[in-house]
Amino acid sequence: MAILAFTMSGIILHLMATMSEVEKLALDLPESDRAVLAAHLLDSLPPVLHDEDEGIAEALRRDASLDGNPSAGIALEQLDQQFRRRRS
Repeated sequence: MAILAFTMSGIILHLMATMSEVEKLALDLPESDRAVLAAHLLDSLPPVLHDEDEGIAEALRRDASLDGNPSAGIALEQLDQQFRRRRS
């Protein structure tokens, strides 16, 4: 939860914004502003992959897993449809 405090005529006001409120405000931004915000937020996070090989071992493990069980994956068209549904 984010808290913004500022003084107005000597009175301290606290505005609390929940994550869902922040998300709604962000989604109301134009696409280019959302992209810049997303880039800033992602840059503020630590790297996900801390492997010396930059995740190559994980990628190979996942590839072998899909080779062993192809039904665990989805087609690119299905992935695109899922993205479109989430954005609409």
